[in-house]
Amino acid sequence: MGRPVLLGSKAMTATVPKLRKALKAKSPGLRVEHELWESGHRVVVGVDEVGRGSWAGPLTIGAVVVPKDRRIYKLRDSKQLTEAEREALFDRIIDWCQASSVGHVSADECDRLGMSAAQKLAARRAIDGLGLTPDAVILDGKWDFVGHPVTRRLIRGDATCLSVAAASILAKVTRDRIMRAQADQFPGFNFEHNKGYPCPVHKTALQGYGPTSIHRRSWVFMDSLVWTACRRLPPAGQTVLF
Repeated sequence: MGRPVLLGSKAMTATVPKLRKALKAKSPGLRVEHELWESGHRVVVGVDEVGRGSWAGPLTIGAVVVPKDRRIYKLRDSKQLTEAEREALFDRIIDWCQASSVGHVSADECDRLGMSAAQKLAARRAIDGLGLTPDAVILDGKWDFVGHPVTRRLIRGDATCLSVAAASILAKVTRDRIMRAQADQFPGFNFEHNKGYPCPVHKTALQGYGPTSIHRRSWVFMDSLVWTACRRLPPAGQTVLF
């Protein structure tokens, strides 16, 4: 059974904080999972990604197979939860799931492959890590980056579908831990707070220090840097003449 990589983990809260009032009416459900189970699909995998819009660090995809006979409370879309709430839920989700896994592609792989191919590779790594063969896959969003014959694409799936919401938390917490661990290696970039996403501190650090080894150097942000010791890499499949 696949398990997420636990990098840079910190002490877990024993219990999940009391659910905030604004989230009580926003519980994701198992409607889509039940439809697929009733159609004979025994292994239903929820999939979600994090890090697509980041300038640095990995692209990360979570994959989860939820049990049919046990529920978990206080689970919501990772974007609706605070970092403390996600951390408190992390171990509970892993213990609750029938199987769970997280797949990554590095910044270098994002540059070499391009985002579409990188997403497909991260998804394959996540699903392969489950140790189970999926009968059906549920994805958040419009684009199928898994390519399974039985795939349900759900707009806002991480907010409405329990297995996708669980996958979103596993992916988010795992990637955040990786970026916090990288913060000591690259002081000044504030990775422990921005997790590699654009923000004023991150932009200022790029102008002063240039990109690090975990930055995606084919991204368009490279074009605006006054720091010139490193040029933008050509996007995957393109040739750029300098």
